[in-house]
Formats: sequence, structure tokens, C-alpha cells
Amino acid sequence: MPFGSFENLKGRVIQAPKDAANMTKIQIHRLVHKQQDEKSLVKYDELDEAYSEEEEKPEKSASSYVPSRCPCLKCDMSKRYQIALLSSVGFVLSFGIRCNLGVAILSMTKNETIQFTGDRSQFNSTVQEPEFSWTPETVGIVDSSFFWGYIITQIPGGYLASRLPANRLFGLAIGISSFLNLFLPGAATVHYGMVITVRILQGLVEGVTYPACHGIWRHWAPPLERSKLATISFCGSYAGAVLGMPLSGVLTQYLGWQSGFYVFGVLGLLWSVIWWFFSFERPATHPSITEAEKIYIETSIGENTSIINKNVKTPWLKFFTSMPVYAIMVANFCRSWTFYLLIISQPTYFLKVFQFEVSKSGTLSALPHLVMAIIVPIGGQVADMLRRQILTTTVVRKIFNCGGFGMEAVFLLGVAFARDTTTSVVCLTLAVGFSGFAISGFNVNHLDIAPRYASILMGLSNSVGTLSGMLCPIVVQSITKGQERDFETATREWQYVFLIASMIHFTGVVFYAIFASGEKQPWADPPAEETWRPEQILHPDSNNFTYKKYGAMQNESIDYNTSPNQSPVYETREELVQKESKDSYMKDGGGDF
Repeated sequence: MPFGSFENLKGRVIQAPKDAANMTKIQIHRLVHKQQDEKSLVKYDELDEAYSEEEEKPEKSASSYVPSRCPCLKCDMSKRYQIALLSSVGFVLSFGIRCNLGVAILSMTKNETIQFTGDRSQFNSTVQEPEFSWTPETVGIVDSSFFWGYIITQIPGGYLASRLPANRLFGLAIGISSFLNLFLPGAATVHYGMVITVRILQGLVEGVTYPACHGIWRHWAPPLERSKLATISFCGSYAGAVLGMPLSGVLTQYLGWQSGFYVFGVLGLLWSVIWWFFSFERPATHPSITEAEKIYIETSIGENTSIINKNVKTPWLKFFTSMPVYAIMVANFCRSWTFYLLIISQPTYFLKVFQFEVSKSGTLSALPHLVMAIIVPIGGQVADMLRRQILTTTVVRKIFNCGGFGMEAVFLLGVAFARDTTTSVVCLTLAVGFSGFAISGFNVNHLDIAPRYASILMGLSNSVGTLSGMLCPIVVQSITKGQERDFETATREWQYVFLIASMIHFTGVVFYAIFASGEKQPWADPPAEETWRPEQILHPDSNNFTYKKYGAMQNESIDYNTSPNQSPVYETREELVQKESKDSYMKDGGGDF
């Protein structure tokens, strides 16, 4: 037999067992990972049926799952609603902290007349000097110092919330503000400059709360539940204004002006501890969330929340060239104008025009904010219902925002021309109540047009809103200079104040109706977006098949047709799975094939 033929025969005899051994290794490796692959493919099949575009009406099977059980509260409540309720309580405490100083400063700076009798024929009284001899100008500076810090951290807070865990940022902000609240009584005894310093620091840390809340809902709120979840959180702000002032007043009256600072400070610290252990950045990191809720949220949002790419450049120029963004900013300015007008000037208006001290009626002063705290979550429920069944997101946002602002503007006209206390109170309450519907318009709109950058957009719009709160008192003060000279002049001047507020809201209606949008903007999804869609795996394009590994969606697409480093073309999924098994086996040190 020739030498070459012998070598050929020898190679065939040796090569056959070697090939058999290699194939055995592949089969063993595939068997080891078979269960995991099958589970993944089942998930793909389920998600392929459940997946739909963000604004499409979902099938009932996509959302009809058993909510996760809360082991601590023994209740059947999904994790996203637990976060909504906890964040709402956080806002209650945050706004309660803001009310402490405004209530306590009345007792800190007022004269008290103490009456006593020696016997039946003698009656004496003495005037006790105030504990702090602060001038009205000093009191005004102390009151406004919170907003000096608050406006500074709106945009930086939004940026941080897009880069860091937003839930941690939210909890730390309220926790630090609560801790600083404990130092205010001591700071007041040192110097009013120390009080201003502490208040500025509180404003700095609380400036990130609203942007951070939007950062939380970026990962937790399914598109068709955004209005509901966000408004549950935000209604805590108005409930805080309702509860904060009367509770601070009761504490001040019975326990001293220092007690309000201590009570709200301790409650805020306790809340921050609870929040730290029961809130998580996104569904994928929650240890006790059900798989059904996790899949539902991730599929609805359209991204794999287990892997988030945070090294993406922020399109700042796109923000400032987008008209839907400007529509949200204008709406925030309009709403904040009336909000701060009532917070700051409502008692003065009723006193100068109707000779009525609204501060003596706690229920009356809190009534507009109480109505709003009720309307806001109801508006969120109705808005999501309409989006799910009847109307597009853009139409719903415009209806709620323009309708709320429009009715608020109408009733502000009623306040301007009211000539008795009852009519004025009714119109004012209805105006604020209707504005609660607008929260389901502009205040949730950030999550519609750019969910990835919602926290930054909230920082931008809230900065404009805070600027409105700074300008409003200046405008009111410049208009009402004549109120001390003549009653009729004062009435006419306050009429101008509410006419201006009404015109501002009508302007907001027109601007938002023209430029607002509920659709995700083209710049909201960068090229390296970590979104994933099951149909890209189950239904590959025959012309250009791209395979994405489950659990590694971030920038790991392998195009086996176009990549210059891949010579073979895998026509079927089975061949591709075999290739993946081989690559994984080689990576684990399985040896040459």
C-alpha cells in the first residue's frame, strides 16, 4: 500500500473518533443549557404575543396578572403602587417641612399680652416682647430663602437622577431635609442668618425631589399607567399643604413653636429609612417582585431594565429646540403662578378686600388645596382610562391640561369680580380644583415625550415654575401699593392681580394646545438605546438576520451577514443556537473542537 494511502486511511480512522468526541461535547454542553434555553424561548413566545407599541391598546392577558403580595403589610399590592404610595407620603412630609417655619414664625415674632388679676378690685396686664425681634424685611428674606436653594438644583438634580439611582436620590433628599429641620430651632436662637443658611440647604436638597420622582417612573410606570402612578405621587404635595399648616399650628399652640420642626424632622427621618429598604431603582433589581409584574412593566416600557446604559450623551440642544418641551415649561410657569399666589397672598387678599381673616379658619384656608389633593389622582385615573380605550396620548394631555387651565382661568375671573366672601371662596376653590386636572396633562407629559430624560425635563420645567414663584410676589407687591390708602383702590388693585393670573392661564391654554405632544420625540432614543423587542429574536429579517442574546441586550447585537469578522452565515435559529453553545463552551475552557 502506498505511503500516502496509508496516511489517508490512518487520518480517517483517527479523525472519526475525534469528530465523534467533539460532537458529544457539543451535545453535552447543549443538554446542560437546554433548560435555560427553553425557558428563554418560552419567555420570547409569551412576550411576542404580549408586546405592543407604547400607545396601543394592550390585550387583557398582558396586564391581567396576580399582583405581588406585600409580606409586611399583608396586602395584595403590586410593587409599583407601593412605590407610588410611599413617594406620596414622602411629598406630604416634604411640604409639611416647608410649612413649619411659616407657621412658627408668627409665634416667634409677635407680641403677647398677658393678663392677670391680684384681687377683685385689681386687674393688670403686661405686654411680653417677642422672642425674636426680626423686622418684616428679615421675615420676608427668611421665608424666601428656601427657594434660593430650591431653584439651583432643579436641572442638576434632573441630570443626577438620569445617571444615579433616582429612588436613592429621592429618599436622601427628603431624609437630609428632615435632618436639617431639627437644627432650625437652635439656629434661630443663634442668629437669623443661621436660619437662612439652613433653609437654603433644605432648598438645595429638596430641589431634586420632583426630577428624581420622574426618574423613578421612567423605569416603573407602564405607559398606560403613567398618569395614575405619577398623580398618586404628586397629590402628596397638595395633601402636605393641607395637613402641614394646621398640624404645625396645633403643635405650636400646645407644645411650643419648636415642636413642629422636631415632629416633622423625626417623621421624615423614619420615612427615609422605610423608603431605603422598600424602594428599588427598577423592577429588575427588586428582590420580591413577581416575574409576571416584572415582565409586564419591561414589555410595556419596551426596554430591558436589568441593563441600563448610562454613558449616553444628554441631547441638551434638542431640549431647547423642541416645542413640546417649551409647552411643558409654559404650562408649569402658569400653574406655579396661581399656586404661589394663593400660598403667599391669599390671607392678605381676604383681609384687605373683605376684612376677613382667613388664617383664623383652618378649614377655609386649606379648602382649595384639599380639593386639589382629591382631584389630582382622580384625574390620573380618568386620563389613563381614556388613553387605554378611546383617545391618543396627545389628545388626552391637551384635553386635561387645556380644560383644567381654561376652567381655572374662568373662575379666576370670577374671583377678580367677586364682591363678597362666599362668592370669592367658591370661585377660588373651583379654580384650584380644576387645575388639578392639568396635573394629568403637563406634569406627566415629560414621561411621554422622553422617558429616558424625564427627570432632566422635569428639572427644566420646575426651574421655570420656581422662577414664577419668585416673580409673582414682586408683581403683586408692585400692583397693590395703594391698598393701605383706600379700600376701593385696594379692591381694584386686587382685581388686576387676579385678572393677570387669569390671562396667564389663557395664554398657557393656547400655547399648550398648539405645541404640546404626547408622542415620544425622535431625539428621545439615542442610537445606543437599550430597548429590546422579542420579535427581533422570534421573527428575524430574512435579508439581514440580527440575533440578540437575552439578558445581554446592550450593544451586543451580532450581524452574521454584514460583520467582516464573521465568515459563516447562519441561516436558521438552530444553527445560531449551536454556534452560541460552542462559543460559550469554548469560553468556559472546553478545549478545541
